[in-house]
Amino acid sequence: MNLSQEEKAMSKGELGEAAKWAINHQIEVGNFFDAEDFVSVSNVHMMVDPESIGIAGVKFFENLVKMNAKVRVPMITDPRGVDLDYYRPLGQTEEMADIERRTIKACSSMGILMTNTCVNYQTIMAPLYGEHLAYGDTGVVIYSNSVCGARSNFEGGPSALAAGLTGRTPRYGLHLDEKRKPTKIFTIKHEPNELTDWGLIGALIGKMCGSYWEVPFIEGINKIPTSDEIKHFGAAMASYGSTPLFHIKGITPEADNFNSNDLNDLNHYDIKSTDINSLKAEFGKKGDKIDVVVFAAPQLSIFEMQKVAELCNDKIFKVPVLVCTSPQVYSDALRMNLIKQIENSGAKVLQGTCFYNQFAREIGIANGWVRLLSNSTKIVNILGGYGYKPVLANMEKCILSAVEGKLL
Repeated sequence: MNLSQEEKAMSKGELGEAAKWAINHQIEVGNFFDAEDFVSVSNVHMMVDPESIGIAGVKFFENLVKMNAKVRVPMITDPRGVDLDYYRPLGQTEEMADIERRTIKACSSMGILMTNTCVNYQTIMAPLYGEHLAYGDTGVVIYSNSVCGARSNFEGGPSALAAGLTGRTPRYGLHLDEKRKPTKIFTIKHEPNELTDWGLIGALIGKMCGSYWEVPFIEGINKIPTSDEIKHFGAAMASYGSTPLFHIKGITPEADNFNSNDLNDLNHYDIKSTDINSLKAEFGKKGDKIDVVVFAAPQLSIFEMQKVAELCNDKIFKVPVLVCTSPQVYSDALRMNLIKQIENSGAKVLQGTCFYNQFAREIGIANGWVRLLSNSTKIVNILGGYGYKPVLANMEKCILSAVEGKLL
């Protein structure tokens, strides 16, 4: 890679041992992807939950702190794995909580802002068109690339940390114009009506793409989606296909950059109502017993929290209901009495966590949960690998099913 004088100084250790590790890690990544040089990033978002990093990861962080590591650009975090105000009732252990505490302490020492959210584009600061970033969470990356027109690859935990310590990332993949061009065209034949519909359509497109390097161009969506709708759409697409970018004709900011010459020779696919119903049928059927209901992945916005609160009114649940939201939304929801409204039904609102990265397998075993119901197409895809038999329904049906203890 072509290195600037500052990057060469980092690589030699002239700017400290932490920066030396970081830039040399990034050089290896850049060489692997044939990057010619680095691009400066304005901010970084890192996945650093305790389930992912474990004891070895904590020790690595603590060693960087001993090197006086400090981030050079604003850096924020994905959801935590443990809500330290409410973990024992979930079946999480003190060891899990201790990893969490040590991680928070180490990250804070390096100047990392513990925002603990996967919806930073709804809560912290939405990226701008053309802004170069180093983001890790799949839902964050696909939303930032597609809806905001910013530029980020999926950054693994060490690579995101390295970007924070150097203020740059290798210039490859979605930092390049040519990698943002459409590679397949999808026509939506069934207009989505609610969050779960958007998630299912996103999942189908992701499955049919099946590659990080595919960029779907989507036609046939005739209404402007809300931020929550397109959030579920992208999160499911990234979960099912590792897809980091999509374009929607007439809606997303880069879609108009491509003319008929760019699109004429691409393979074309239709997404029909039968496709949607077929995928949904894989996740439970009417009458299935439910062990737990989870609203998460992505964390809920303030609008989603309001909807859940309205649906919880005058309800008493037969099964546990967990609602995951960001600390930023939690404080607003608390002030607006939405938390009280939700928890009066017996549900529990967790702040700063997301269910699938908070030791979901261990929680399931501890509580005997197998049939998990959610309105998130992303989470039902993930949790099948954690020992669950996930069930999918819209938000209203999730609430009503929690009252009955079975899928309605």
